[in-house]
Amino acid sequence: MCGIIGVTSSKRVAPMLTQGVRRLEYRGYDSVGLATLADGGITVRKGVGKVDEVDKKLDFASAPGNTGIAHCRWGTHGGITQANAHPHLSPYGRVAVVHNGIIENYLEIKQELEGLGHAFVSDTDTEVVAHLIERELDTADSLRQAVQRASARLVGSYALGVVSHEYPDTLIATRNESPLVVGFGEDGHLIASDVSAILSYTDTVIYMDNHEVAELSPTRCQLFDEHGGLIEKATTKIDWDVEAAEKNGYDHFMLKEIFEQPDKLAATIHPRLRDHEVVFEAESGITPEVLRGIDRVVFLACGTSWHAAMAGEFFIEELAKTPAEVEYASEFRYRNTPIGPGTLVVAISQSGETADTNAALEEAVRRGTRTLAVCNVRGSSMTRTAHHTLYTHAGPEIGVASTKAFSTQLAALYLLTIGMAQAKNVLNQQQIDTMIHGLRQIPLQVEAVLDSNDHIHEIAKHFTSRHNAIYLGRGAHFPIALEGALKLKEISYIHAEGYPAAEMKHGPIALIDKQMPVVVIAPTDKLTYKKTLGNIEEVKARDGIVIAIATEGDTIIPELADHTIFVPETLYSLGPLVSVIPLQLLSYHVAELRGCDVDKPRNLSKVVTVE
Repeated sequence: MCGIIGVTSSKRVAPMLTQGVRRLEYRGYDSVGLATLADGGITVRKGVGKVDEVDKKLDFASAPGNTGIAHCRWGTHGGITQANAHPHLSPYGRVAVVHNGIIENYLEIKQELEGLGHAFVSDTDTEVVAHLIERELDTADSLRQAVQRASARLVGSYALGVVSHEYPDTLIATRNESPLVVGFGEDGHLIASDVSAILSYTDTVIYMDNHEVAELSPTRCQLFDEHGGLIEKATTKIDWDVEAAEKNGYDHFMLKEIFEQPDKLAATIHPRLRDHEVVFEAESGITPEVLRGIDRVVFLACGTSWHAAMAGEFFIEELAKTPAEVEYASEFRYRNTPIGPGTLVVAISQSGETADTNAALEEAVRRGTRTLAVCNVRGSSMTRTAHHTLYTHAGPEIGVASTKAFSTQLAALYLLTIGMAQAKNVLNQQQIDTMIHGLRQIPLQVEAVLDSNDHIHEIAKHFTSRHNAIYLGRGAHFPIALEGALKLKEISYIHAEGYPAAEMKHGPIALIDKQMPVVVIAPTDKLTYKKTLGNIEEVKARDGIVIAIATEGDTIIPELADHTIFVPETLYSLGPLVSVIPLQLLSYHVAELRGCDVDKPRNLSKVVTVE
């Protein structure tokens, strides 16, 4: 889950490395460090804390040298100490390594090396990699060959950046099951865990595949396969700009990304809508013939994407009349879930690099079923594995707690649903037109919800001292209750749980008292509205505090609830896309008022690239 960046250039690289780890800090912020090559040696500066805290003490940008690597850590092996911070040096200081991932057989290798007289200074799995590479340097023809020999011993996930003072203009990178991208700059070449780290310097990249090795110098970039054979790969143009990865005047990335949702939803929705139909990009391969052949959908996801999958299950079954189910990706890969030629396995991930989801997707491919990735990052591992890809267009999402990635996932799944309903001819044209019209209105309706920001901020002031909360929703809004509860947990550290509203009576009602906030998603609809009113009455009868998400024009709920947030009227099936917005804002303001680090909540990482 850590972030790595490396640069080899005709210019001094420390400023670029420093800016890069700042942009990667969403991946880990326990500790940070860099290593640069200069004056025949390796300069290492590293410390415990966030980038700005450590930089004030060590002045990263002043480090000498034109080739270097840097790292921000999300600890997996060993405590949060300076010794465990990256980069790690080999015993005689010939090699420096940064690493994202987990080396599963590190203890076996460490014990072997200790038997040969090696002494270790950290508790990390990464340090064994530096030791292995240094041993291989004695007999290898190049640093690249030493890295390849060492990495052949490794079991687990890794993205590695390696430098040695014996090869002063060389940067080596390799990966297995952890993301790594190579960038082509005007003055040299770069590597990074994420393109956001290098957008200031290039928009042309290559996404590395497992076991490939990149050998970079200021003037040359070569890629090799695991056997050392030279390979050619096509470059990818990144259509995100640098400003998209900056705060642009907002206090936090999360707030900026919440307010970007109207534009990002429009970018995801509108290019795929025609007058009376949904049309997917030719490159996706999602044709009516493909969709007609689907008789079952299995969703794979983790975290927030799992909540999007639950909404997708509702969309597909309710509107496309096709059986669907949702699997935790981390469980699917260890079970023998029946899938067949008529099954569509849909994997959902913002980054396309979520380890569990990718492993589950690969298992589905091995078992011969058709697969679809719903993803935000072009060229990511998931999109290269799946048969088809439906891209969201959220742009770079830096805040750890996902917001615009979630809403655009919902939009993409709704588009998929319309396309499937059309292909299968299970809805008439009037129904399809109604769905398309409703979807077109969503970006403007979300913009209207954002106008309630100040009102939601006032509501949040009442709940900064609470320790627990319950979120209730029915039908299509149950996944949104789960997502709202997760957001509150992630960034404010208030314990919160989401439930189907009818389940409140089966246990959670015992928790309700005058200290308990209960957030109820209560849109005006024929199916669930009256039942949800009953749930609100039950909460109030036990002195609970009700915050209701209600449809504009509702006059009943404001009489019952302590606080009401209105959202525009839309189709019931589209309700999740508007009802989630106030829950995002509520969690943001509660966390901000409690003094929490909104963009970098403790113990969390944006991209979970280890199992």
